[in-house]
Amino acid sequence: MTAVGGFSSSLAGALVEPFLRGTLRRPLTSSSPSFASSSPISPIQGVRYRKGALPICMAMADQESDKLVAAAELEASSSSSSRTSSMSALEQLKTSAGTVRYTKERSSIMVIGLSVHTAPVEMREKLAVPEAQWPRAIAELCDLHHIEEAAVLSTCNRMEIYVVALSWHRGIREVIGWMSKASGIPASELQKHLFMLRDNDATRHLFEVSAGLDSLVLGEGQILAQVKQVVRVGQEAGGLGKNIDRLFKDAITAGKRVRCETNISSGAVSVSSAAVELALMKLPRAHALSARMLLIGAGKMGKLVIKHLAAKGCTRVVVVNRSEERVAAIREDIKDIEIIYQPLTEMLSCAAEADVIFTSTASDTPLFLKEHAEVLPPVSEQVGGRRLFVDISVPRNVGACVSSVETARVYNVDDLKEVVEANKEDRLRKAMEAQVIITEEMKRFGAWRDSLETVPTIKKLRSYADRIRVSELEKCLQKMGDEALTKKVRKAVDELSTGIVNKLLHGPLQHLRCDGSDSRSLDETLDNMHALNRMFSLDTEKSILEQKIKAKVDKAQR
Repeated sequence: MTAVGGFSSSLAGALVEPFLRGTLRRPLTSSSPSFASSSPISPIQGVRYRKGALPICMAMADQESDKLVAAAELEASSSSSSRTSSMSALEQLKTSAGTVRYTKERSSIMVIGLSVHTAPVEMREKLAVPEAQWPRAIAELCDLHHIEEAAVLSTCNRMEIYVVALSWHRGIREVIGWMSKASGIPASELQKHLFMLRDNDATRHLFEVSAGLDSLVLGEGQILAQVKQVVRVGQEAGGLGKNIDRLFKDAITAGKRVRCETNISSGAVSVSSAAVELALMKLPRAHALSARMLLIGAGKMGKLVIKHLAAKGCTRVVVVNRSEERVAAIREDIKDIEIIYQPLTEMLSCAAEADVIFTSTASDTPLFLKEHAEVLPPVSEQVGGRRLFVDISVPRNVGACVSSVETARVYNVDDLKEVVEANKEDRLRKAMEAQVIITEEMKRFGAWRDSLETVPTIKKLRSYADRIRVSELEKCLQKMGDEALTKKVRKAVDELSTGIVNKLLHGPLQHLRCDGSDSRSLDETLDNMHALNRMFSLDTEKSILEQKIKAKVDKAQR
């Protein structure tokens, strides 16, 4: 579901970095032996989360983690000083000893964010970025000095930032600083809820998200549409780079395959249907279907609420919406329930006549506060004597203060866990079936990304060989003289020189292949690449790094 509301201003090999001490939650498959008995299982699927420090794959002591949080807070609080610091870091990178590591290691794909599994709705709504603001957020993230590419996936259940970072640790600091500044939440508070994954782990996470494995409701289909929307919005805004673009497109492929090749979607429910189920659970069974239903907001989520109310046997629902056209369109699609339209100005009067109120609007301020709920007349004892507010919006449409009203009960998206708790074992089995497909798609994406490593060397080697070919060809043609050079002869000699070069290059280029089509490992391919760079003085890695740094420095100095 689309997040709504205000936007207030592993190394290769899939290791996760403990960038914030004692706060990470790492999703692991249930087959992981290290967590077989000690890690709590998410009620959504067989994905495990754990708190606490993870294995340190690059020396980072606890004090370094604390420094990172402090640096992120400084980044958010002092834009001019952080700008100078980052610029200095980039300039120093050109001459520092660390340049060797930067040229040997490719940029990292990372995801930094929070979800329904790691943060309450009170935190998520502060970080929610509405779809209209995605291009702006992408542009601001790409303006950070160490971030090359970026994408934002913001829904009511998650807010995740995917980036390609020139320097992973500086990139983390900059992204956390941006999140802190955008939400107004101190980095030290954010770090209690954030998770961070790199490279293979980040890839697997997005593929699982797209497949519905990380959703509050396993296999729900709306998240796949939201991942597609990230690509569409990013392409229109021109903000997606080749890595992020391919990552999300492959995630879409994985999500489609999981739904087509497994039965994970059979009987799957959406957040809207879970909300309907929750409301019916809280009503007395004998009178649940006769309760007076009110829906505020007729968007995609609202339409699904009506659909599932009809499927459960409800016969009437009042819909309050800004325009009647959308309600009329829903009425045409769903014939099994009486749909009565009321304008937004009648919201409170409609609420006074409702037993259950579903809210699903794009408002960034609450529609119902304590003073509104207090003046509503009591509902019948037949339906429990308490008016139910079921709020599936983020930011919330029903203020938390309404919970203090004796005649009201408020439920939000976090309360839907009660509905999805059922059939835990069946969901775990379906999730494990889906993991096979996700692993296959991860290998495809990994092979594609590995193949990018050698492309600059292949291009430079071909260019180097072709320069020699052209130079020697010109010498040969001059010696032959114009009299002997017919078009046919010139073409034949040119084709001969090209053929010789192609045959000579065939062996070296074969050893630069890293597309998963043979048994050659990435390390072996990279060793071959470095050897060719040395033999022919191609200096590919340094030139690529310099290009990246120059682009960032030039952009920052404008």
